[in-house]
Amino acid sequence: MKSATLPYHHGDLRATLVSAATARLENQGIEGLSLRKLADDIGVSRTAPYHHFENKNALLSAVAAKGFQDWLASAKRIIEEAAVPPEQRFRQFIYQYINYAATHPQMYELMFGRTIWQQGNATEDLKSVAFPSFQYQVEMTRLWQKHNLLPSNQEALRLAQVTWGTLHGIARLVIDGIYAQSEHIEDMCNCAADLFMQQRK
Repeated sequence: MKSATLPYHHGDLRATLVSAATARLENQGIEGLSLRKLADDIGVSRTAPYHHFENKNALLSAVAAKGFQDWLASAKRIIEEAAVPPEQRFRQFIYQYINYAATHPQMYELMFGRTIWQQGNATEDLKSVAFPSFQYQVEMTRLWQKHNLLPSNQEALRLAQVTWGTLHGIARLVIDGIYAQSEHIEDMCNCAADLFMQQRK
C-alpha cells in the first residue's frame, strides 16, 4: 500500500516529514519508513530530510514524541472536563487509552516498543515528552485517589505503574489478537474500571 503524498509547505519541512512519516507508519509499519521514501512522498530532494533528522532513529523518535504529545493532550481534555463526574472521566480515560492503541497499533508499538526503548535509541527530545507523560499519569492517579476512585492507602507512583501496566497489557492483547478482540474493548474497559474502583478504601 503506497503512502499518500503530503504537500510540502515551505518553511515547515520538519513538521511535514513527521506527518508523512506518521501516515507511512500507520500504513506500512516501521519497516516501510525511510528518510528517502519520505522525501519522495512530499516531493523534496532526498538529502533535504537529513537537515532535520540525522538518521531514521531520530525520525522515529520525533514521530513517537508526537504520539506522546497527542496522548497527553487527549488525557488532559478528559481529566480537565470538570462538568463530567470523576467516575465517568475515569472510565473515559481507560477507554480512550485502549481504543487509541487498537486503532493505531503501529504508532502504539513505536511509542512503547523495543525499537526505541529496549535498544536505548530514545532521543533527548523524545524523553522530554515521554517521561512527563508518565508523570501526568501519576498526577491523574492522585486525582483518582482524591475522588475515592482508587485506593488511598497506596503510593501514587506504584499505583500509576500498576494501572498503566494493566491498560498496556490489555492494549497488547488486543493489538496482538491474543485472547482479546477489538469488539470487546468497551466490556474490558468497564471491567478494568470496576476492578480498580472495587479495591478503593
